[in-house]
Amino acid sequence: MAEELSPAAIFRAGTRLRQVVRRTPLETSGRLSGELGVPVRFKREDMQVCRSYKVRGAYNLISSLGAEERERGVVCASAGNHAQGLAFACRELKIEGRVYLPANTPRQKRRRIAEIGGEWVQPIIVGSSFDEASEASRQDSERTGAVYVHPFDDPRTIAGQGTVGLEIAEQHDGPVDTVIVPVGGGGLLAGVVLWLKEHFPEVRVVGAEPAGAASMRAALEHGGPIALPEVDTFVDGAAVGRVGDLSYRVVRELVDEIVAVPEGAVCTEMIELYQTEGIIAEPAGALASAAARLPLERPVQGPVVCVVSGGNNDLSRYGEVVERSLLHEGLRHYFLVTFPQEPGALRHFLDDVLDDGQDIVAFEYVKKNNRETGPALVGIELDRADELEGLLRRMKESPLQIEQVSPGSPLFSFLL
Repeated sequence: MAEELSPAAIFRAGTRLRQVVRRTPLETSGRLSGELGVPVRFKREDMQVCRSYKVRGAYNLISSLGAEERERGVVCASAGNHAQGLAFACRELKIEGRVYLPANTPRQKRRRIAEIGGEWVQPIIVGSSFDEASEASRQDSERTGAVYVHPFDDPRTIAGQGTVGLEIAEQHDGPVDTVIVPVGGGGLLAGVVLWLKEHFPEVRVVGAEPAGAASMRAALEHGGPIALPEVDTFVDGAAVGRVGDLSYRVVRELVDEIVAVPEGAVCTEMIELYQTEGIIAEPAGALASAAARLPLERPVQGPVVCVVSGGNNDLSRYGEVVERSLLHEGLRHYFLVTFPQEPGALRHFLDDVLDDGQDIVAFEYVKKNNRETGPALVGIELDRADELEGLLRRMKESPLQIEQVSPGSPLFSFLL
């Protein structure tokens, strides 16, 4: 393994970052501790500078540049946390930088990047996708000589992100059984496992990636990084279609387990974090603690640490978060109901099909201009998931024509 990816490099990064980034707290979760029967602590990187661990890697890379490289400036492509980390580093180190953003980047993210970077960073809108923005940033690097700052597949980025593991080891009182780390491109996981396995080889390290973007598991099964044919971008901070070459090699050698977390489970955990611990986590920030609630290859036998990797969440997304959570928990279901054009049809549905505590949360005719010839899309919320069997039985016994909309149906693209 190259020297740049050694524990010594992480130690040097820790020294470099000590006066710049926050030493984020390691806090106990009473909720998960009670649920798992072992102490569970959160490494609160949502409280980091720019509200994400990404600043660790970006600052470590940029601060390590020589005078001639600094003069050429830096460039990256990102629509989120990495861009903010680069902007912060450029402002602090007085190095010019350019950030390429796809056109669909929300206005508040563009504004935040510009505010953090100030006069030192130029946001550039290009293309309609991240891939186009990424290609533009690489072309910029080749054309101008600006240093390309990779979000996860650079030894200096990995070393900086690995300081999260260094801090966990320093802060935890006593041995740790399992550390769970979110996975996107794999830089954070590679850095954390590299440090922990060197100093505490008995610690089990688990990577948690979104089920809709399980690129690390795909790489391990394929024998090397491979591009996913399709990516669910909901967990945007970890929705990476191909993991890094360097991070893959470290993960393959050292990580004990990779678990894929359903997006609905991530949403449920985001809500639990907010309502119980008061933590506003972005989807990727809830990956690790959501994974702690899933069956692992070996049940946890002692203290657990979950990395809450970021807190840059868009409040406008909470409607979708709640919807995905309810669907995952089996508490919300959708049906196509054809009501005959006769008095009392809707009353029959309310009185004889629905039970106490079961509410209609959505009702919309599929054909708005001719309700007599089309069914209505009806959303029903249950008190408990086990109520579904009785509801389906009553629907079957009803004279109404009722069809359940399965989660895999194209109709769901209009609901979420």
